[in-house]
Amino acid sequence: MDKRLNKYLLDTNILIYYFADEIPPKELETIEDIFKTSFYISVITRIEFLGWKKHTEKGYEKAKEFIGFSKVIYLTKKIADRAIDIRREYRIKLPEAVIAATASSKNLTPVTRNDDNFRDIQYLEIYNPFE
Repeated sequence: MDKRLNKYLLDTNILIYYFADEIPPKELETIEDIFKTSFYISVITRIEFLGWKKHTEKGYEKAKEFIGFSKVIYLTKKIADRAIDIRREYRIKLPEAVIAATASSKNLTPVTRNDDNFRDIQYLEIYNPFE
């Protein structure tokens, strides 16, 4: 996969790993390039990341500022209907179904460590920086 040509949808876990300085060093430059050029997130990721219970008050303020640079993709009827279809067909949890539906509706590559959640959805090309 030529990572320079794709547009990406970042999953919550990637944001958390980035904030914790736990992205694999060999992939850090790629992830930072994605933040600069293709920082798309689902509204689910925004909710999960800002609602993450382990944020300190200072960390929460930094997270809000950081998320402010993202392009949040909100639920539309098309994305919601696609998420319903994905949940029914693949039996995955709602957040993952919304992320998969958002990615497929907007032609984005999901970036996640939890690629097992999306493995059965053949039409999604996942980028896992931990592999």
